[in-house]
Amino acid sequence: MDEQWDVVVVGGGVAGLSAALMLGRARRRVVVVDAGSPRNRFADHMHGVLGHEGVDPRELVARGRSEAASYGVEFHPGRVERLDETGAGVVVTVPGSGQISARAAIVATGLSDDLPDIPGLAEHWGARVLHCPYCHGWEVRDQHLGVLVTSPLGLHQAELIRQWSPQVTVFAPALDESVEARLRSRGIDLVADPVVSVSGEGPLVVHTARDTEVAVDALFTTGTPRPHDDCLKHLNLRRADTPFGSFLAVDPLTGKTSGDRIWAVGNVVNPGANVPMSIGAGAAAGGAVNGALVTQEFDAAQATPADLHRSVTPR
Repeated sequence: MDEQWDVVVVGGGVAGLSAALMLGRARRRVVVVDAGSPRNRFADHMHGVLGHEGVDPRELVARGRSEAASYGVEFHPGRVERLDETGAGVVVTVPGSGQISARAAIVATGLSDDLPDIPGLAEHWGARVLHCPYCHGWEVRDQHLGVLVTSPLGLHQAELIRQWSPQVTVFAPALDESVEARLRSRGIDLVADPVVSVSGEGPLVVHTARDTEVAVDALFTTGTPRPHDDCLKHLNLRRADTPFGSFLAVDPLTGKTSGDRIWAVGNVVNPGANVPMSIGAGAAAGGAVNGALVTQEFDAAQATPADLHRSVTPR
C-alpha cells in the first residue's frame, strides 16, 4: 500500500477493468481497488454484448481480471472512502487498509438502483422485475408484461416495452388524458391504483391499494440511480443535471473530470451505459490517462537541465 502507482482504478467492474487492461498494456503500474459489487450482479446473463451474448456477467469480470493481471495489473479488495488530489497525484483511502498513492485516478464505481419501497420488488430484481428492455426484452417477448411507472422516465419505458409484446399493462396513477390516450392507442391496458406489493413464485402478482390483483410474466420499472461518487463529494468537482439526477460532469470522449488528475467512466457518470458502452468508455479513459502521463513525462524531461541528458563516453 506504500508503493507509488501510475494509476489507481477505483472499481473493478467492466469499465474499470477495461481501463486497467489498456493501461497495463501501456506498461503502466496499475492497481484496481474493487468492492466487488457491480451493478449487474443481480442478473445471470448479459445480452446485447457482442461476442459475449448470454454470458454470466460474473464470468466476464473474472475473465477481465485475468486478462488485466497478465499485464501486471494488481488488485486490492475494499471500498474507497475518500479520494484526494495532491501536488504529485492522488491518494485514495481504503478503510482497514490505509492509503494508496498514484499519479492519476480513474473512478469506475458504478451506481445503485434505488427501487420504490414496495414489498417484493427488490426480491425479484434482476430476475422477473427488470429495468432494461434491450437487456431483457427478448427473453420475455410476447408475454404479459407489466410496467410500474414511478417517474416521467417510466412513461418512455412503457412505450418501449410495447415493442416486445402486444400484451402490456401499465401501473400508473393520475395520468393526463392525452397520455392515457397515447398508451391505449397501441392496446396498452392501464391500472390507476397505486401498487402496494408484488408476490408470486410463478407469474408475478401485482397487488394494488384497492385489492386488485394483476398477474404478469415480468414487471419492468425504473429505480432511482444513485451514483457511487461519495468518495469525491468533498472535492466539489463539476456536476451535470440530467434526467436521471445529478452526475459528475466529464469529457464525453475521455472521461476527464474537472479534477486535474481524476477521470470517471461507466455508470458512475452515465446510468444509461450498458456493458459494451462501459467497456468502450473504460478503454478510452485508459488511453487518455496514459497519454496525459506521457505528456507529463516529456514535460519533466524538457525541464531537466541539459547537462543531465548528455551521454558519458566510457574511458
